[in-house]
Amino acid sequence: MVTMRDVALHAGVSTKTVSRVLRNEGYVRDQVRERVQASVKELQYVPNSLAVSFRAGREAAIGVAVPDVADPFFAQIIRAVEAEAKARHIGVIVSSLGNEAAHEQEAVENLLKRQIVGLITCPVGPDQSYLRPWQSRTAMVFIDRTPGRLVADSVIEDDRGGGEVATAHLLELGHRRIAFIGDDYRFRTTALRLEGYRAALSSAGALADEALVYLGATDPQAVDSALQALRSLPDPPTAIFSSNARCTLDVVPALRRLYWQDVGLVSFGDFPMAESLTPPVTVIDQDPAGVGRFAAERLFARIESPDRRMRRRTVLPVSLVVRDSGMTHARPA
Repeated sequence: MVTMRDVALHAGVSTKTVSRVLRNEGYVRDQVRERVQASVKELQYVPNSLAVSFRAGREAAIGVAVPDVADPFFAQIIRAVEAEAKARHIGVIVSSLGNEAAHEQEAVENLLKRQIVGLITCPVGPDQSYLRPWQSRTAMVFIDRTPGRLVADSVIEDDRGGGEVATAHLLELGHRRIAFIGDDYRFRTTALRLEGYRAALSSAGALADEALVYLGATDPQAVDSALQALRSLPDPPTAIFSSNARCTLDVVPALRRLYWQDVGLVSFGDFPMAESLTPPVTVIDQDPAGVGRFAAERLFARIESPDRRMRRRTVLPVSLVVRDSGMTHARPA
């Protein structure tokens, strides 16, 4: 582990000078400041904020960084993590990353610079190698998506299997023209769910019509346009597989605005009010609370025994919760 003393020796200055540079204080010549900053970068030094917090007598905390804290899936994960942390008398600092990869590193590193002993995060971009310097002092567990260019613990769901089960359910109800609504294909979760969708169609001998696949923005206007285009096809779909709860929350009101009531629907991911809608929405249940508990338990085990466990990728099962939204008037094959 690189220390402040190592940086000082490398830069040929005192540890006090290194401390001043890291705190961005004055009284350091520009030439010396640049030399220290170059040493920090070359040695991949990160400040030991944990030691500072303990010296100050403050309580240790873990960080949770997800794309959107308001997303029903991530909100339930956060609540479960907070419950596990509270039982251990450890605080939780939560941060939203957004969905832009360019903002991820700064947001995560700002969180890491605080007094956290561990991090639970969902990657946004394709490359998390920037976290390597932090791994020696901060336990990490990734959720929902595995990290890119980084070996670390991860807890994900069976996205491909869930996509296959959801589509097979609609096929069993008699649907053969099934649309897929998903967000940006760069997200591995979307890609895997689309693979499952295609696999189920292939197994049933149903046509995999790419005109029925929408991948892109999932804001209300974009979803409205996508559904209008699907409904305008010469042979429109009789059912829709929505690839996540966030998409579904836009799909449901859009269908009502279009008066498209005779189309089946299955959502990958449950959400508040899904059971109370008319008809109630059939979902693939990801059990986000279970994901949160499992990730927190893995994180605390890593904190307690940082060198005793191999970093592992765990795939949790998902389940089909059948309600009524798939049971519309499917055209016979």
